[in-house]
Amino acid sequence: MSVSTGQRPRLGAALRSGGSWITKYAFLAAFAALFVYFSVEATSFLSGSNLLNALEGSMILLLIALSLTLVIGSGGIDLSAGTALDFGAWFAIAAMSTYGLPWPVAVLCALAGGALVGSVNAFLIVQLGVTPFLATLGTFFIGRSVQQIGTGGGANISYRDAPDAFRALSGGSTLFVPNDILIVGLVLAGYYLYMQRSKHGRRIEAMGLQDSAARTAGLRTRRYRVGIYIAAGVTCAVAGILLSSGLRIYTPNAGFSYLLDGIAAVFIGASMHPRSRPNVLGTLAGVLFLSMLNNGLDLLGLDFNAKAALRGLVLLVALTLAYLIARQGTRSSAPRVGER
Repeated sequence: MSVSTGQRPRLGAALRSGGSWITKYAFLAAFAALFVYFSVEATSFLSGSNLLNALEGSMILLLIALSLTLVIGSGGIDLSAGTALDFGAWFAIAAMSTYGLPWPVAVLCALAGGALVGSVNAFLIVQLGVTPFLATLGTFFIGRSVQQIGTGGGANISYRDAPDAFRALSGGSTLFVPNDILIVGLVLAGYYLYMQRSKHGRRIEAMGLQDSAARTAGLRTRRYRVGIYIAAGVTCAVAGILLSSGLRIYTPNAGFSYLLDGIAAVFIGASMHPRSRPNVLGTLAGVLFLSMLNNGLDLLGLDFNAKAALRGLVLLVALTLAYLIARQGTRSSAPRVGER
């Protein structure tokens, strides 16, 4: 049976629409499939205690991913996010254990440590014109060396006698809600309101889409970029505070382990955005996906190497889907020949 000329455009549009629908919801389907698989194969996966532990265990990663959402959304990158986390943990523990400062002052010192890392990035990128990749990579190497020197070669700093109020930041609860979830929830809400519901978020998105056009339109991109990198550093320092509060120990260069997962969460979340842009709720979904994956593989009791291989495979598939969705979004937004 032949297809008439008039039917062909409608058929092509239907196929494109179907392909767009498949790529748009592919990640959600993968999320649901893994959830069902772990629920069947790991009997304790759905227990309330396990789900709560998995949620609490993802709070540090969520803070790192939120900071990266802000930076990547503006068209940059931050390879020093783990360094800002380390400085937050280091300054908090050292302020109390070495200098005997009260814990609220130690928290302020930690936030200042994160702001310091962000300020160095902003100076290199905005003032000296270094590309974000090289600037933040340089900050990472400098921060790693500073930590090695400051701790006598990388020795841990332990403070088991930390005040109860400081330990309660990650170990206590308020109105039956764990404090770390409450704190990160407030940060998440702040990011959402700023990036998704304010004029500043739209300006940051414009910077990420085309920085030169944003400058031509009169947007003070240099000032925004300084604020973005400092805010990202402070957010990572909050993660360092929570980490040191729970462990009561500072381990040099421990923050790097969160970087790649944070970047992956941002790009996985971007795949669910209509324009394939970094966004707060998508990043949250990406973090929950990674947390579920890690928790499920742990409960299955797999060998470490097998777990790492499977985790890498799932991440590769998820990021490939994110790329395909981004390409699909670019194609669908581009005008086709003959369109008016």
